[in-house]
Amino acid sequence: MTTPANGPLRVGELRPSQLLHTYGIGSVTDLPNLSTMVLGLDHWELGKATPLTEDRLLAAVRRRLGPQVATLRTPPHLPETTSPFDEWARVGVPVALFPRWLRCSRERCNRLAPASSGLFELVENFFRPEETRYVHNCHGQGRRRPTAVPARFLLACPAGHLDDFPWMYFVHRGAPHPDGCTLELLERGTMGEAANIFVRCSCKDVKARSLAEAMGARGERELPACRGHHPHLGTFEECGEKVRTIALGATNSWFASQLRVFSLPRAREPLAQAVREHWGRLSPLAAVPAETARALLPTQTCWPDLEPYGVDRVWEAVAREAAHVAAGQPGQPGQPSEEEEFDLAAPEWRAFTKPRPYDLPDFTTEHEPVPAGASGWLHRVVLVHRLREVAALTGFTRIDAPEWLPQSDDPAQERRRIAPLSREASTWVPCAELRGEGVFLAFDEKRVAAWEEDPAVLDREKVLRGAHRTWCLARGIAEPHWPGIRYVLLHTFAHTLIRELALECGYGASGIAERVYARTGDEPMAGILLYTAAPDSEGTLGGLVSLGRHESLGASIEQALSAARLCSSDPICAEHDPRIHGRLHGAACHACLFAAETSCERGNHYLDRALLVETLAGDPGAFLP
Repeated sequence: MTTPANGPLRVGELRPSQLLHTYGIGSVTDLPNLSTMVLGLDHWELGKATPLTEDRLLAAVRRRLGPQVATLRTPPHLPETTSPFDEWARVGVPVALFPRWLRCSRERCNRLAPASSGLFELVENFFRPEETRYVHNCHGQGRRRPTAVPARFLLACPAGHLDDFPWMYFVHRGAPHPDGCTLELLERGTMGEAANIFVRCSCKDVKARSLAEAMGARGERELPACRGHHPHLGTFEECGEKVRTIALGATNSWFASQLRVFSLPRAREPLAQAVREHWGRLSPLAAVPAETARALLPTQTCWPDLEPYGVDRVWEAVAREAAHVAAGQPGQPGQPSEEEEFDLAAPEWRAFTKPRPYDLPDFTTEHEPVPAGASGWLHRVVLVHRLREVAALTGFTRIDAPEWLPQSDDPAQERRRIAPLSREASTWVPCAELRGEGVFLAFDEKRVAAWEEDPAVLDREKVLRGAHRTWCLARGIAEPHWPGIRYVLLHTFAHTLIRELALECGYGASGIAERVYARTGDEPMAGILLYTAAPDSEGTLGGLVSLGRHESLGASIEQALSAARLCSSDPICAEHDPRIHGRLHGAACHACLFAAETSCERGNHYLDRALLVETLAGDPGAFLP
């Protein structure tokens, strides 16, 4: 956070992955004594943000944000030292105070005012930055100054705007107010409900007003129109949306819009793989004399990844790769193919289903026999001992999560729904790399294709597709994209298996993520990848891969399917009709299928136990007996 008098001030710590998933640009970060907002890319220190190489992800980001995006970079960072006054303490992700209105926590005071009013003082703590706080000079017990805490309510709109709650406007019901008015925020009772929170003005002719009047449809009528404020950018724009009152820390105040890919193999040998990954930086060296190129190799930004191989071996690999490129041999590095630019799933599917396993630092696979009990419908099991996932933040939404909305084939339409990361078109985006492990399961294509033609399945698809269309049209989506009944089947199976594996592998269910590969046509796909990843350079500990062995996997699948047949909320869950309840799922609920938002790629939509196994409601085309 920046203070005018003292310059940059360290106020807390976040992991790189949190800056993409939970506390990204435009989000409100709730620290122990402060509430701050992560500022846009215009305020980030680019020189301390390390570039990352991932051509497939960069191509996908360019398609979404435009061709001006040049690089993917990690958040600014310097190694930590023992002194809090060294340069590392002044390098990080910039934040600013938000909301700007603070309330004195002393029970007899409860003064409510903006931080710029001069009533509150910032108390810095260099040695324990998490204790940095604002205080009020009203003095409480023992002459100790009480902490000024953030005001609890904000205004948001579906267009991505966020603003301070208009306290003066609200308590005076939009009427002009005299100068010198002071506000108090009072709380009655112990429940903390909006109906028990009142804002009171020092004006004698104005009554205290309950925050319950700012909620729901009534609040939309009582509150002013959206100002189109992007506090992370410091800009205002025209906005025709109605504002909504939300609580500070509400889960719908910020949703990340991300793109995520796995680092895929480009060669069988690790050195060739490393050279191809960094070919964009190494290719200019092929045009200079060999001795000069050898001298320049250690000066390249990618040299830390190549240094273990030595200068001589790296130069030989570069020269060999340059000869391949000059000869025009297919499959060599360079810009991603047009197909890979617009299709992130197909290259990953091909890598996982290759007959030969890979043994590379960021992609190590092993083929495992299919469990005997699943041989009739499961075609392939691949243990992924090492994988690298790179995620890029391309924007964010408020009120509604981007994955809850059907995907659009028009990138411009996607950009209109998502708030930007910078004032001008971004030339780089923040990203994070995670390393971990996983288990890949490929279904038998013939069995899945035959199941899709079952009349009972076609009838069930009409029900789910009709509910999907109604849900989308109610939200103003003119051309809803239906992911297909195959996707619903695979997605449901992924959730059942996540729950079962979490009981055995040592990772929490929220730490196991899914990737569903479901497609028909010329290159059909029917499979799932369940994986876990961490920002640590060594990745994870192998607990998930160990459960992918055929002697363990068969029992896990059998127990997962058995649990899916009966839900503790049955028969209500089994008989759930999405057309009546306005949902995007069939027989599914928190007791049987729903997973954490960190695990599910579709926000717990497109799930139906009835398509996977027989439930209490009968067998409307269950895939497995």
